[in-house]
Amino acid sequence: MPTNKKRVYCLYRVSTLGQVEKDDIPMQRQACREFSDSQGWEIVKEFSEKGISGFKVSAKDRDAIQEIQHDAAENKFDVLLVFMFDRIGRREDETPFVVEWFVREGIEVWSAREGQQRFDSHVDKLTNYIRYWQASGESIKTSIRTKTRLGQIVQEGRFRGGTAPLGYRLEKQGRLNKKNHELYEILIDARESAIVKKIFDLYVNHGYGSHRISTYLHEHDMPNRSGNNFTNTTIQHMLKNKAYLGILKSGETESDIFPDLQIIDPELFEAAQNIIMQRSSNYNERKVPLNTRGNSLLSGNVFCSHCDSRLTITTNGKKYFRKDGEITVTPRTRYVCYNKTRHPNMCDGQTGYTVSKLDGMVEEIVHQFFDRLKDFPKDQIVSDQYESRMKLYANNLKFAKTEHKSFLTEMKEYESEVLKVIRGESKLDSELINKLYGEAKEKVQKSEEVIAKIEAEIQNGKKLIDSFNNQYDNLISWSALYDNSDIEVKKMIISQIFSSVKVRRDYEVDIDLNITFEQLGFGTQMPDESEDLLKDEVAEDAVDEIAVMTMA
Repeated sequence: MPTNKKRVYCLYRVSTLGQVEKDDIPMQRQACREFSDSQGWEIVKEFSEKGISGFKVSAKDRDAIQEIQHDAAENKFDVLLVFMFDRIGRREDETPFVVEWFVREGIEVWSAREGQQRFDSHVDKLTNYIRYWQASGESIKTSIRTKTRLGQIVQEGRFRGGTAPLGYRLEKQGRLNKKNHELYEILIDARESAIVKKIFDLYVNHGYGSHRISTYLHEHDMPNRSGNNFTNTTIQHMLKNKAYLGILKSGETESDIFPDLQIIDPELFEAAQNIIMQRSSNYNERKVPLNTRGNSLLSGNVFCSHCDSRLTITTNGKKYFRKDGEITVTPRTRYVCYNKTRHPNMCDGQTGYTVSKLDGMVEEIVHQFFDRLKDFPKDQIVSDQYESRMKLYANNLKFAKTEHKSFLTEMKEYESEVLKVIRGESKLDSELINKLYGEAKEKVQKSEEVIAKIEAEIQNGKKLIDSFNNQYDNLISWSALYDNSDIEVKKMIISQIFSSVKVRRDYEVDIDLNITFEQLGFGTQMPDESEDLLKDEVAEDAVDEIAVMTMA
C-alpha cells in the first residue's frame, strides 16, 4: 500500500574514533529517529561517518556525502536529517553551498536540534553562511586548544605518548596525571644511544650510505630494539629525526632543546641533513660524494672548468709484454670529463686528469688552507658571517611581506565576492569563487608562515652566532685531524670545506670554499707551491690505449 510519508536519509558523523567509543553516533541516531517519528516521516537509509573531520575533509572526499548527493539527483529521498547542521560539515568556504545545493535539488535539510534550513530570502542565505562560519571558527578554536595543550606538554619536556624513538626508553618516575595514573617519562637509553651516535658518525664523518651503515651494524653486532638488523629505511628515518637533538614534537609544535635528552649535537645533525639533501636524486648541485669507497679524494666534488660537467672516475691501464712472455697491466686511475668522452663538441678541455696528480695538488691546498685559517681572528670571521646572513634575512623578509600584502588583497576581493554570492548579487559561479577564495586564503597562510620563520631567525641571533662559532671550531679540529685520517674521512672533510673543485687544461685548478675567500684572505687560484708539483708533468690530452677500463 503506497505511503505519503516523506522519505528520509540520515547522516551521522563523529570527528574522532574516540567519539565512537563514547557512543556519540548511537546518540545521534536515537535523536534523529525520535525526531523523524514525531514528524511522521520514514527513514529509508542511514549513513555513519566515523573519524571523519568535517573541517579538514572536503565534501568531495567524503563517500557518504557523495552518495547522498548522487541519490538526491535521482530523487530517491525527500529529507536529509542530521543531529546538528555541523554534521554535514564545518567549512565556511564549502558547507553552506553544499546545503544550498540540496535545497535547490528539492531536498529538505533538517536538524533534529535546530529545525529546517530554508532559503526563502537573502536573510536565510546569510544565516546559513554565518552558521558554518561559526562552526568553522569553533573547529579552528578546538584545534588550537588541542595543539596548544599538546605543545605545552612537549615544551615542558614530557613525552606526549606513543613509542619512544630508538635511543630512548620510557620509564615511570612517580609523576601522576589528573586521574591519578602514573605517567611514563622519556629518558636516554645508553645502549641504543651509542648506536644512534655511531650511525650519525658513519654517515657524516665517513660518508657511509644507509646500506653500508646497515652492513656495518650487523657485522659489529649492533641490532635494533627487536634484535634484528637495521633496514635502510629505518636508518634514513633516524638520520632525519629531530628527537636526537633533544627536541620533543607534537604535530608542527616543537619544544626547545632539552640537553638531558640530546644524543646528537646540532652541528652534526645539520651536516647530516645537508648530505641527505645533496644525495637526493632530484638535487642537481651535489658537492658531497655519493659514497666514500675508492681511493680518489675528490669523487663527486670535481668538475670540468670548460663545460661544468662532473668528472667521473675511470681505471685504465697499458699492456706491457715482458721478455718471459708474460703480460702485465699497469693500472692508472683518472678523473674523466663525461662530455669530452661522449660528446667532444660540447667541451674544449682535455679528456682526463690523473687522480694522484690532482689529488696531490688539492691536498697541498688543504694544508695551506688550514695554515692560513689559523692566522685569522675567530671573532672577525664570525662577525662578518653574521652580518652577511642578517642582510640576507632582511632582504628576504622585505620580499615576503610584499608578497603577503598582495595575497591578502586578493583574498579580501574573493571574500567580498563570496558575500555577494550569498546575497544573490553575484553573477559568478559560487563553486569557482569558493575555489579561488580557498586558494587565496592558503597563499596568505603560507606567506604568514614564511614571514614568521624569517622573523624568528632574525630574533635568534645568538643561535646564529653560536652556529658560526661551531663551524669555525670544526675547521680547526679538522685541521688537526686531517693528516691522520683515512681516505673516507678526508673525502668528507674536503666536501665540507670545498664547495667544488674545478680543473681545466694543464691542471689549472679553481676552488670554491664553503667559507668566503675574502674572509680568510685566501685566493681562488692554485698556490704557486702546488704549481711546482707539476712542472715536470705533461697533462694527457687524450685517452691512451686502454686495456682495462671500469667506471667507478
